[in-house]
Amino acid sequence: MAQASALPALKELSARLGRDITRTQGAGGNTSVKADGTMWVKASGTWLAQAEEKEIFVPVAVAPLVSALEAGDIRADKATDFVVEELNASRLRPSIETSVHAVMPQPVVAHFHCVNTIAHAVRSDAEEVVSRRMSALPHLRWGMIPYRRPGMPLAREIALVAKDGPDVLVLRNHGIIIAGESVEEVDERIEAVTSALAAEPRKSAAPDPGHLSGLASGSQYRLPDDEATHRVALDPDACRIARSGSLYPDHVIFLGTELGLLEGQSLGDLLKAADAAGKPHPKMILDPGRGVLVSKELSPGGLAMARCLAEVALRIDPQAPVDYLDSAQEYELTHWEAEQYRQKLDRAGN
Repeated sequence: MAQASALPALKELSARLGRDITRTQGAGGNTSVKADGTMWVKASGTWLAQAEEKEIFVPVAVAPLVSALEAGDIRADKATDFVVEELNASRLRPSIETSVHAVMPQPVVAHFHCVNTIAHAVRSDAEEVVSRRMSALPHLRWGMIPYRRPGMPLAREIALVAKDGPDVLVLRNHGIIIAGESVEEVDERIEAVTSALAAEPRKSAAPDPGHLSGLASGSQYRLPDDEATHRVALDPDACRIARSGSLYPDHVIFLGTELGLLEGQSLGDLLKAADAAGKPHPKMILDPGRGVLVSKELSPGGLAMARCLAEVALRIDPQAPVDYLDSAQEYELTHWEAEQYRQKLDRAGN
């Protein structure tokens, strides 16, 4: 398979994935194609939705990157030392998950943050739930990967099973990887797998924009652009689930480790309480039964993640046991230079 013929098809698939917020949000997700020892992978901080409008793919030498990963060489984490610079016209950095793509043996790999998958993958009984649904696709080899920080730790975990050539990997508290021999095969598998894992979101009441606008008046907060974002506060179970902890990496990176909750007090009192506790002002505030307020400083990617949180929380069975990221896992995400770089690009509008 020649890269020159595969890359246009990958760009088209990537753009479609990026335009569907139930599959990819903001700068989340990444795709790649390998040929002749080089892997073209989405650049860090870029949006899959713009794959056909901008040059968002970076060329990386696969063999030396995989060797570095196997040797525990920290350079495998950012993968910048393995970029084929003479082909890298964009001068962007490769995705923070480039090493994940490199260890997969298939030529084409798509990793994305499907909200249906995440809704299952955060459950303590995720293996049982996903196994039941994937039984509808017996021709696909699949596996489940325990939560590891994106990048090198996740890639090393995946390397343990990659030699078996899995078609699908469900990543606990993260998302999904679907791989194949061609872009067309991966495209078909994406449709089949996401259909098998589909979960209907619960219905919710309408938000109260008048009340929310009154709360936000004169403050550093505003209503989200996407009305569907409000639903996380309009369903009691979704509100509880979202407030109980961090569900997946982009939840932490873009929305912080703690959402605000109005329980009858004023917005000013909530912010004063945060100040008194030495905590940052929340990027997102839930007003149960009314809707959501977001910080005016929230980036475009952050707004997409706020909508994602609603989509995920509304799909989680209210009775299901949920595993949240712990404080150490939150810390390694918020203090990771590669994520800080991605956020910088997002604030600049990549």
